[in-house]
Amino acid sequence: MKKPILVIMAAGMGSRYGGLKQIDPIDQDGHIIIDYSLYDAMRAGFKEVVFIIKKDNEKDFKQTIGYRMEKIMKVHYVYQEITDIPLGNIIPENRIKPWGTAHAIYCCRQIVEGPFAVINADDYYGIEAFQIIYNYLSTHQDDNYYRYAMVGYQIEKTLTENGTVARGVCVVNDDNNLINITERTKIKKTSTGAAYQEDNEWIDLPQNSIVSMNLWGFSQSIIKEIGNGFQAFLDEGLVSNPLKCEYFIPSVVSHLLKQKKAIVKVLKTSDQWYGVTYKEDKPKIVKAIQEMKESGLYPKELWGKNNE
Repeated sequence: MKKPILVIMAAGMGSRYGGLKQIDPIDQDGHIIIDYSLYDAMRAGFKEVVFIIKKDNEKDFKQTIGYRMEKIMKVHYVYQEITDIPLGNIIPENRIKPWGTAHAIYCCRQIVEGPFAVINADDYYGIEAFQIIYNYLSTHQDDNYYRYAMVGYQIEKTLTENGTVARGVCVVNDDNNLINITERTKIKKTSTGAAYQEDNEWIDLPQNSIVSMNLWGFSQSIIKEIGNGFQAFLDEGLVSNPLKCEYFIPSVVSHLLKQKKAIVKVLKTSDQWYGVTYKEDKPKIVKAIQEMKESGLYPKELWGKNNE
């Protein structure tokens, strides 16, 4: 069984944040969020990483994090470009937005050959998350079903005070298997918890609802399944929303669940999420990281002076 590798989706344009948020330092020592994800991933057991980036951002990304990590882990780079879609499709004029998280994984098809975890570049997931996903991937293989996993967070621990967020809202059974996941692109914090927008109406979510933060554990089979569904996504999306339609991981997973081809174990964590969806979010994560360093959860210099 191949050892799990880590895939980091870092090609997002940061439209709500403004600028390339993935390489914005979050501590006084110049570390970015990816540094902390990689540090936690390494101590969980990951030794190989795939960075999904935009070709236009390659120089900045490598100078900020890539070259440093090449001294520590086995590093691959994959480019998520809007031209990387099935042949015969015409890319709409003025389309600049990437095709979404499922497309990001599709772009790894020449590199990923075994089990892998996938994360966002601009989210802090917590120490426990990487430990439980690595342990799962190291002990499970596809059998009659695709054996996938997802780290599930309590919705209240994934919200920002500064606007709406996108989350995959989950329905989980008593065996902690995922029954359904729905991508909600506008979720806000409320006085009682959280609510999502649908058809211009705000609908409350139950307290402690489990949501996905795009920390998934997959076998290589997911890449094949994404490819199988890509044309159907384009057939619909290029008509309904040609400039902004996105192919999301949750939509692929939901399809496989309905087909009874996959079982997705939800690995629940009580960790607090931190992120920089908006510029105004940055002070909160800076404060939290500093407190975690002071408590001993992280060293001041994650990689040692020679790698800073």
